[in-house]
Amino acid sequence: MLHLIKLAVGCPTLDMLATRMQEQRVDGHGVIHTRTMPKRATEILSGGSIYRVLDGMMLCRQPITDLRAVKRADGSSGTLILVSDDIIPVSPRPVRPFQGWRYLEPDDAPGDLCAGDPATQGLEDLPPSLRRALAGLALI
Repeated sequence: MLHLIKLAVGCPTLDMLATRMQEQRVDGHGVIHTRTMPKRATEILSGGSIYRVLDGMMLCRQPITDLRAVKRADGSSGTLILVSDDIIPVSPRPVRPFQGWRYLEPDDAPGDLCAGDPATQGLEDLPPSLRRALAGLALI
C-alpha cells in the first residue's frame, strides 16, 4: 500500500473541501484532477489514500477508489483520482508548498483522529482551526 499527498489549493477548511468534492464528481465519486498518472498506481489502489494539505497543514485523508487516464479539453493527457466521500481528519502536520502530488509511505503518514485512539483522544472534538493552531505550535 502507498498513499499520495496533494495540496487542496483555495480550500482553507474541511467544510470547503467537502463542498468542492460534492461539486466535482465522476461516477458518484469525488474527483481530483492532476496531470500525471502515478507510476506506482497498483500500490496506491491496494488501500491507499490521498492526504490533503489545506493552508500549509495536512489535515485529512480520503481513500482512493480509482485512478483514470483522461484527455483534457486542450488535448493533453491527464489523470483523475477518484476518492471516497469520506473525509477522515488526521493528526495535523505542517507541510511546505509543492506542485502536483507526492508519494507518502504508510509509515510516514499521520494517524487518524478517531475516538478510540488514546494518542488522539479528544482532538477530533476540537475545531479544525484550533487543531491547526496547536499543530503549528508543535503542541499536538
